[in-house]
Amino acid sequence: MGTATHRTTRVLALSLATVVGTMALAVIPAAADPGTAGNRAPATVQDVNAGEEYTQFIVSFKKTPGNSSPGGRANAWGRAAKQLGVSVREVRTLATGGTLIASDKALSGKAAKDFMAEIVASGAVDAVEPDARMTAVLTPNDVRYGEQWDFTGTNGMRIPGAWDVSTGAGSVVAVIDTGITAHSDLDTNVLPGYDFVSDAAAARDGNGRDANPQDQGDWYAAGECGQATAANSSWHGTHVAGTVAAVTSNSAGVAGVAPDARIVPVRVLAKCGGALSDIADAIIWASGGTVAGVPANANPAKIINMSLGGSGACGVTYQAAIDSAVARGTSVVVAAGNSNQDASGFRPANCNSVVSVAASNSSGTLSYYSNFGASVDLTAPGGDTRVSGGGILSTINTGATVPGSEGFASYQGTSMAAPHIAGLVALMKAKSPALTPAQVETTLKQGTRPMPGGCTAGCGAGLSDASATMALLGGAAPPPAGNLLLNPGFEEGAVSWTSDHADTFETGPDARTGTRFAGLNGYGRATSYTLDQTITIPSAAGSASLSFYLKILSDETTLTKAYDTLKVQVISGGVTTTLSTYSNLNKSSTYGLKTLDLSAHKGKTVTLRFLGVEDSSLKTFFYLDDTAVTTQ
Repeated sequence: MGTATHRTTRVLALSLATVVGTMALAVIPAAADPGTAGNRAPATVQDVNAGEEYTQFIVSFKKTPGNSSPGGRANAWGRAAKQLGVSVREVRTLATGGTLIASDKALSGKAAKDFMAEIVASGAVDAVEPDARMTAVLTPNDVRYGEQWDFTGTNGMRIPGAWDVSTGAGSVVAVIDTGITAHSDLDTNVLPGYDFVSDAAAARDGNGRDANPQDQGDWYAAGECGQATAANSSWHGTHVAGTVAAVTSNSAGVAGVAPDARIVPVRVLAKCGGALSDIADAIIWASGGTVAGVPANANPAKIINMSLGGSGACGVTYQAAIDSAVARGTSVVVAAGNSNQDASGFRPANCNSVVSVAASNSSGTLSYYSNFGASVDLTAPGGDTRVSGGGILSTINTGATVPGSEGFASYQGTSMAAPHIAGLVALMKAKSPALTPAQVETTLKQGTRPMPGGCTAGCGAGLSDASATMALLGGAAPPPAGNLLLNPGFEEGAVSWTSDHADTFETGPDARTGTRFAGLNGYGRATSYTLDQTITIPSAAGSASLSFYLKILSDETTLTKAYDTLKVQVISGGVTTTLSTYSNLNKSSTYGLKTLDLSAHKGKTVTLRFLGVEDSSLKTFFYLDDTAVTTQ
């Protein structure tokens, strides 16, 4: 077919609706190897939180012969320990590769900074950070047995429609939290987990790490945990697990977002919260990685929920653990935080490659306590006792301190928002198991709707819509592993793509593969077509590229003038960049492969756009098929 005759009788169609920290201190090693310091990234010292004391630190050593033994590694902190008058011992090697060390005295403020800076000055390490405490991101309110507005309410997540596509069967979600207690709404969906709390006294089980993830209670007395008043046990992990995967067969209970998914409870939070070193090991173990001294996880999770956090930059340890999980194909969903501040100052919400979730209320606005900003990926119901509808109803234990009987309660917090998304990812993975974490994140963002009550502070892509998200996955096979684009060959028509013309999505023999393709322009008069898909390109990728097959049929005869053009663009942060331009001068009767570099956009959520423009006469038809965004 040598001329653009395909659209001689075509009628212009109506437009489609749009689918839609704390600073690290840089220290140059004083004793770096000659000739290499200029080529090596500066070692980093993670800053400390005001008023917080630390007895443990995580050291990332350079891979040198001198650091291969405990005695060699001890040289790094020998001078620092002497200057501060403390005794330091090596505790263990984390699954991230970092080394956990402990001081016999608590260090805070300038003393903690000086200790870490002196270790870096040894020249033997790449980074040092405190083994900070993380806490559950929760604000509890009174027990109640109301309706689950978060599922079915006007400003809820529209969960029931998603169940027409998937109920989560086959998906495994690791809930990294306070552990779990027995509950008839949960027990049948719970798989064997693990207790990663190293501090036996805080764990209240007398033995530190073990294979029993039972929540022993996180209560504390007045004056403990830096709090002036006492607090009862939260049973936080049980509440979170219920939102993810409570069964639906119990008419007296509640429903989980993914009622047929399975939960692996992983205990990291106990009295006064949990240590970063324990949480990092738990992330790796939950996703199927190896942790020294811990039996392998028999049920690796493809979804991790972490409704926990603390202030500060992400840090080397958190990011290494998350990168390890994501590399194994596990999506990491985290709470944005409850401080009514920019989430960029809170971890793990500010880490790369996580899905960070803010909280909304029954009025469709951002909950008063929720963190916000550019680090937020999307928003989900988290409850708000200041508006009608209140909190999020889920499973708990009724014991004030130690476990008692099962019950239900409404809590509010980004801790409650995150498991809504983790449950939705379980539905997605049950439907399309080959989805990569990057594809999951892209689809979640595409499946949002604008915040019903508006959001100027930054609610990410918007309010999660479970029904719309599952509809994006369509009924065909998922995209090939490694391709960030959904519906890359247009075999499901407009699914996952947005165009300003409905007739962009074609069926017929002009498809390169399958039966469908995308066709832009071809009218022989002034027309403009756009074809978009929004994706998130992982920051950990070494490189990223866009490839597609293009065929251009044109009635233009000139060999010198580009009258009709197809621009391939990237839209990021309101800025449009044109990667390449094709025109009637490139016409061909066969498809040709085009490859463009996207590496400059790693770590960003961007919109890919194909923009076709015709002038006032003579047709040019741009055919697209078999698109892909891949990373290495």
